[in-house]
Amino acid sequence: ADSDAAEKIVRDIRAKITDKQVEVGGLTATLIDSRDAIADRLPWAIGLIAVFTFILLFLFTGSVVVPVKALLLNLLVLSGVLGVMVWIFQDGHLSSLLGFTPAPLNLSMVVLLCAIAFSLSVDYEIFLLSRIKEARDSGMSNDEAIVVGLGRVGRIVTSAALLLTITLVSFANGMSFMKMFGIGTALAVVIDATIIR
Repeated sequence: ADSDAAEKIVRDIRAKITDKQVEVGGLTATLIDSRDAIADRLPWAIGLIAVFTFILLFLFTGSVVVPVKALLLNLLVLSGVLGVMVWIFQDGHLSSLLGFTPAPLNLSMVVLLCAIAFSLSVDYEIFLLSRIKEARDSGMSNDEAIVVGLGRVGRIVTSAALLLTITLVSFANGMSFMKMFGIGTALAVVIDATIIR
């Protein structure tokens, strides 16, 4: 259903239909329609998320660099997660261990995963920055404020990430969609809380 040949057949049939009351359905048609609907709105969604995240972090910190850094780090997290997800689910590594048949990533799951991973990353960023800002506002130097802020939230963020990862990995059973979602979101949390932050 997700092959290029199947998509070509659906497009060819749709191109020949002149009667507006006739529609083409099925798995391939649903995939094409879903992909087109997501592609139409994705630039707007990405733009709105980036603008509002930038504005929120700018108003919170008064810095232009911090929001740009946060957006770039979140992009790095999402890139890493999607790369690992393709390696696991599309290329089939760990398929025997996780019990699934390799297949292309579900497009709606990728969008959902990116939205949740991005929001979690922003939450960690704001939580971390708020402690650093509090320390800076109390009169500490930049370096001292960063050390104190990281010291105050490091264990909390790590513990929260660990608990959230355990919860999300528990979703990784049953249907392939849930495996992708559970493992993908857990990877996003682990990568963000350990490597990125």
